[in-house]
Amino acid sequence: MSRRASATLTFGGTATALLRCGRFTVLTDPNFLHRGQWAYLGKGLASRRRTQPALGPTGLPPLDAIVLSHLHGDHFDRVARRGLTRQVPLLTTPSAARRLARYHFATVGMPTGTIETFRSGKETLDVESVPAIHARGVMRSLLPEVMGTVYTHRVEGDRQTQVYVTGDTLTGDHVDVVAAACPRLGAVVARRGGPRRRGRTATMDDVQGADLVRRVGVPLVVPIHHDDYGVFRSPLRDFLARSPELPGVEIRPVARGATVDLRVDGRADAHREGPPGDPPG
Repeated sequence: MSRRASATLTFGGTATALLRCGRFTVLTDPNFLHRGQWAYLGKGLASRRRTQPALGPTGLPPLDAIVLSHLHGDHFDRVARRGLTRQVPLLTTPSAARRLARYHFATVGMPTGTIETFRSGKETLDVESVPAIHARGVMRSLLPEVMGTVYTHRVEGDRQTQVYVTGDTLTGDHVDVVAAACPRLGAVVARRGGPRRRGRTATMDDVQGADLVRRVGVPLVVPIHHDDYGVFRSPLRDFLARSPELPGVEIRPVARGATVDLRVDGRADAHREGPPGDPPG
């Protein structure tokens, strides 16, 4: 039997990560603001960054795509807008694609269910837009359109890895849609933090995060997006404390600047690795 292709995540902070699946490298939700700088969240809302990013716009490896779950200042900021390449596809929601096209990015709007396929030799990477709900009630109308993504990597047609990146979402029936469409998910990258605005949760807290993991039935979860901004209210330790409620599921935390295997049979511990290229300074 041939050896399975590698699948890793290098964490940059917030929702920023480098996903590497075989020959492919994808940058997600580039947030390069430094500690103390403010991210604009729309509708007069802003939050100050508490941490230093482990990735920056310079020194990144060659990218096949940039994937942006939604257009918020803690997911795509002014540093990213000025410094990122315009030469690779930027996959995002239709509304964000229209706005970022003004800055000459190679935007691709992805309504729910859209699949973009990348090819390199005998390998393919499918990036599929899946449903996400940032908040409910009146808050939903105040927040931007958001999407989750499922990444399916194949070599000569043989599936190697399938990873669900939740986007900024709550749990619910829309997650069941993802689970039904992708019954053999290998891992979920769960964005949480439980920020609250006007008394309502926007993005999963620990309770919702555990519910999402149960719904999709994955054996491996990598939690991110939980401590970089002041609006986050649900720390990582709360989610880790839910581990007994998730029998058969491995929770694999990853520190900023570290790389973690996204395969169940990979190493269970994240290994420390400096950010690829130059540090963000």
